[in-house]
Amino acid sequence: DPKLRAEPEGVIDPELSMLSFWNGDIPLAVLSYYACHPQSYYRVGIPSPDFPGIARFIRQQSVPSALHVHFNGASGNVGAGKYNDGSKKNRMELALRLRDGMKQAWDDTRKFTVQSGDVRWSVSSVALPLAKHLDEVKLRADLSKGSVPPVAVPAAERLAYLQRSRAGHKTDLAQLAIGDMRVLHMPGELFVEYQLAAKRMRPKLNVAMAAYGDYGPFYIGTERAYSEGGYETQPRSSNVAPEVEPILMQAIRHLLSMD
Repeated sequence: DPKLRAEPEGVIDPELSMLSFWNGDIPLAVLSYYACHPQSYYRVGIPSPDFPGIARFIRQQSVPSALHVHFNGASGNVGAGKYNDGSKKNRMELALRLRDGMKQAWDDTRKFTVQSGDVRWSVSSVALPLAKHLDEVKLRADLSKGSVPPVAVPAAERLAYLQRSRAGHKTDLAQLAIGDMRVLHMPGELFVEYQLAAKRMRPKLNVAMAAYGDYGPFYIGTERAYSEGGYETQPRSSNVAPEVEPILMQAIRHLLSMD
């Protein structure tokens, strides 16, 4: 829709983050982080890593001695739609844009020596509030419709998450700290506002985020998003309640405070 594509970008992830590991002057691994739905076109019956995977592959060829791994950030409500018309050729255009961001981050690499004591993992386990629409009786009824996979499969997923949560299972949020770098590992299809808030919490540090960890919650919106509409926060898309935002924000702040 040309009118929709003419709209402002809105809230997006404005920068790609990168963490690389070296043995002297030889790069061994390159980890990149950026939040955007990796969808240009799909449902063609051919598996594809889409434009982020193509960008990663191009950079792999440019620095062949290092393993390149790309992590999708908190992109639950961010896509490339403004710059994507769904055409086949546009996938490469998006890939080259992301490749350029990866190269810029690579060119800005700042190396420092790391000892074993400089690498720290921290974990914060939180109980995410369940969405009110999770009804065990209805989910079991839908589950019994095994001959209708579009009904039974989502019911099985939601029922499993409901039962695990009621049994006291908590969701792990993790942080990797190396020097002034902090990499947060988050659950679900997280909204980008969480990633942007994390960066604002520690502006003097280099904060990156990888989402899509424990996918039990499905989409995780901001509190206000649950009253604003959109499929991401509807019952078919999210298993958590609007009160999830302060819980996650507090957990993120706790992890980032660990120096």
